[in-house]
Amino acid sequence: MQEIIDLIKKAKFLTAFTGAGISVESGIPPFRGAGGLWEKYDPKYIEIEFFYSHPQESWAEMKKIFFNSMGVAKPNTAHKTLAVLENKGFLKGIITQNIDNLHQKAGSKKVLEYHGTIETLVCTKCLKRYKTKDTDLSAALPKCSCGGVLKPDFVFYGEGINPQVYQESLELTLKTDVMIVVGTSGEVMPACSLPLTAKQNGAKIIEVNTLPSSYTGSISDYFFQEKAGDFFAKIARSF
Repeated sequence: MQEIIDLIKKAKFLTAFTGAGISVESGIPPFRGAGGLWEKYDPKYIEIEFFYSHPQESWAEMKKIFFNSMGVAKPNTAHKTLAVLENKGFLKGIITQNIDNLHQKAGSKKVLEYHGTIETLVCTKCLKRYKTKDTDLSAALPKCSCGGVLKPDFVFYGEGINPQVYQESLELTLKTDVMIVVGTSGEVMPACSLPLTAKQNGAKIIEVNTLPSSYTGSISDYFFQEKAGDFFAKIARSF
């Protein structure tokens, strides 16, 4: 742990790459694995083709899967500690696969949401965006003022990554000399390629996860098999 603290303090360009595991302690289950969302729900509801052909059915399930739990979730120690590291000038940015907005709620400012966010909705017809909190989601099918169907502003299966976010994430990765990888299996493309790129570019990889991932034993220089909150609580004491 002391090695990690020294590495963080001496890093020229420290970044974090986070996945679903960082938000589990905030009450948001991961998508995959034991107890994951896809054990309970069918992922077809966020397949883009299914959404366009069955929007009302998709919305009914998405409210259960995402909006009922993520809307009330609060940042945990891991989110808060990353925000402190940024605020004190150590952390240069976060690339997150999560759509829950918890990094921002914790106070982080440089957050690249690789897979989008549940904080906004986009009209499938005119592309106008709405803040989710200002939108009445009680309707069976939320609609725009133009009559178009609203879609959550995150990446569905079958959709591409926002080009600007993709480019900014790559640029951040290429500047990185130390990357903290938290709570991700390392299996979702193309996001999972970013730590690999950082490693190939000479970065040190610090991995925190409750289970080994595809990064463990391959690119991770340090692996802490524990909850993100426990790891960052120890980090916080030194900052």
